[in-house]
Amino acid sequence: MATDQNKFQAIISHCKEYGFVFQSSEIYDGLSAVYDYGQNGAQLKKNIRDYWWKSMTQMHDNIVGIDAAIFMHPTTWKASGHVDGFSDPMIDNKDSKKRYRVDHLIEAHAETLDAAAGEELIAKMNALLAADDLAGLKALIEAYKIKCAVSGTVNWTDVRQFNLMFSTQLGSVTDEASEIYLRPETAQGIFVNFLNVQKTGRMKIPFGIAQIGKAFRNEIVARQFIFRMREFEQMEMQFFVRPGTQKEWFQYWKEERMKWHLSLGADPAKYKFHEHEKLAFYADAAEDIEFEFPIGFKEVEGIHSRTDHDLGRHQEFSKKKMQYFDTEINQNYIPYVIETSIGLDRMFLLTVCNAYEEEDLTKDGKEDSRVVMRFPAKLAPTKLAIFPLTKKDGLPEIAKELMDICKPHFHTFYEEKDAIGKRYRRQDAIGTPFCVTIDHQTKEDNTVTIRYRDSMEQERIPLDKVKELVLNKINE
Repeated sequence: MATDQNKFQAIISHCKEYGFVFQSSEIYDGLSAVYDYGQNGAQLKKNIRDYWWKSMTQMHDNIVGIDAAIFMHPTTWKASGHVDGFSDPMIDNKDSKKRYRVDHLIEAHAETLDAAAGEELIAKMNALLAADDLAGLKALIEAYKIKCAVSGTVNWTDVRQFNLMFSTQLGSVTDEASEIYLRPETAQGIFVNFLNVQKTGRMKIPFGIAQIGKAFRNEIVARQFIFRMREFEQMEMQFFVRPGTQKEWFQYWKEERMKWHLSLGADPAKYKFHEHEKLAFYADAAEDIEFEFPIGFKEVEGIHSRTDHDLGRHQEFSKKKMQYFDTEINQNYIPYVIETSIGLDRMFLLTVCNAYEEEDLTKDGKEDSRVVMRFPAKLAPTKLAIFPLTKKDGLPEIAKELMDICKPHFHTFYEEKDAIGKRYRRQDAIGTPFCVTIDHQTKEDNTVTIRYRDSMEQERIPLDKVKELVLNKINE
């Protein structure tokens, strides 16, 4: 697996330096695997979120969106299987006391081996995971003499399961409180509201329910920046279908979701489907969309055919019928479900990794360089930067008037400090696709210089055409 750790570290540093992502509570030395989004990161994240929401709820006339609460009745998680089965195998090193997720420990060792040996180790691990053979996993670790990164020893505990749900107390007095959980996924909020949405929206199968929201998982070891966090955001859609049609809908949503990813301009070669080797007992198909990050191919979205398991379990535990009456076939049934589930934070990281480029330049015989974030214009945090050439001669007034015209339609930025070249470089680094300079010629003929981020080409256009040009580009 080809990786580029240097590039990944450069991206992490860039995200902090330019206001995309900060370590949470950094002034107190941070909180492990928890991050804050800065001013540019928050806007980029919102743009990704909005693009997904529009693609689901606005572009499909049979999908609606909801916003379910984070707290849910604790029986929800019993019915979903999370209380009994939402766990990962973990192992502790007795000398360092450091805890590892078994698959992460083995994968990290596999990366130190040659390609064939690494693939062989991963295949053995996957077979043991599929069989839930915890003793076999420990034996594998010992056989390959996999060491703790801290102590350097192979003094391991037995492998055991670790539940990933965060629990908390509901109520103001602890003695009277009942234990509930922070949701580890957003899907269950959709399932428990299936009948509410179907009846109030007069929805006919097939139809979908979409949701974007926070989820929480107490990861044993969270790593790789924002790829795996304890607090994260999911964008999920559950599509309810007639039993027997799930295979064709699974294929439909596989293709639709890949089209969505490719609509953002990434090289198709950086994407691939990964078919699950081990299916959940209730599923009849499951594939992941993987993207080639600098740390290798990693999952960003899952498409799953979940049969009628979820609604069936909630019917069993709640004693409420979760059935749909299909007038076309005059029959009651529990719908089957096709799920598309994408991590918003992972999609953010994908977008940043795909956009980041260190570029060497030659200008007037001199060597130069820049870091540019080649975001699609529709996702860029700032769409247009407006620069008066000088702070006098009425140029700032013209620039601010243009800003007032544009800012109701898209996010704009104004700056009058430093030389134009430095201002361009700062905007390249945050991914602004268009910069407009107001100069003395603007006062004469109402034209401005617009500069394009990707090509760095510049042209004169009428001042009153700026808004239209940018709108056209971001709506492409």
